[in-house]
Amino acid sequence: MIISTMRRNVWILAVSALVLLGGCNRVGLLNAVTIDERAGERVAHDIQYGEGERRSLDVYAPRAGGENLPVLVFIHGGGWSWGRRQDYSFVGRAFAARGFVTVIANYRLTPDVAFPAFLDDVAAAIAWTQANAGAYGGHATRIYLSGHSAGAYNVVQVALDQRYLEAAGGDPSAIAGVAGISGPYDFLPLDSDSTRAAFGSADDLDATQPINFVRADAPPMLLLTGRDDTSVPPRHTDALAARLQEAGAEVETRYYDDADHGETLMAISPTFRGRAPVLDDISDFFLGLHVAAD
Repeated sequence: MIISTMRRNVWILAVSALVLLGGCNRVGLLNAVTIDERAGERVAHDIQYGEGERRSLDVYAPRAGGENLPVLVFIHGGGWSWGRRQDYSFVGRAFAARGFVTVIANYRLTPDVAFPAFLDDVAAAIAWTQANAGAYGGHATRIYLSGHSAGAYNVVQVALDQRYLEAAGGDPSAIAGVAGISGPYDFLPLDSDSTRAAFGSADDLDATQPINFVRADAPPMLLLTGRDDTSVPPRHTDALAARLQEAGAEVETRYYDDADHGETLMAISPTFRGRAPVLDDISDFFLGLHVAAD
């Protein structure tokens, strides 16, 4: 028993160091040390929402089941160049344990594609969710979106610029709320390898920026960030929140002291949940919207 506990503690320390040093590119290791959230389970996997290996998703749901449950689509980060839905099962189980039917989706990455292909994919995954969430007990006309880092950019941009979801055959009015975790929303000029690879070929760079699509009737948004984030500084949350407020849209912010870019994601895992109340804040925000809509 002592040896087992020691091994587990070594794993926790190792994963913590890897994630802190490498951002979310080591995030899959969180699944190895995450305490099993038995109230949530994966109920479907490797579902294709479009052609190609990267257009795939997994579905998680409360083990107890239910009807008209809130539905969450979560999109991973990775600088638009890496990331896999399989590495985010800890996110799927965490939100499923909170009562959400949760979809974790992949999307195409650079250098194989560039803007706006990954947004087209995210929109297609959302449209699939709207069409199929009811089969898993979800409220198909009330969809919530969340993502971390580049994934936060993706969901915020698709939520604000309705053309993507309309082109995918989805219903923009079904987006009931958005939670962006440590996302970049205002990053011109392009000053990093990842943004140049993803957006450098765009004909209209202004059209790549979420902050330029703010509107008064935007879905309610919760923007979360760590005050120690040097990868995507809190100024991105500041700027988008201020622009939404000026437009008269509903927006809330959460700033976590002593949390960096990777830790805002790590905090969703039970192992590191004490770092910041990210899971509580997002769950409470979405459930509050869900109850208010009934």
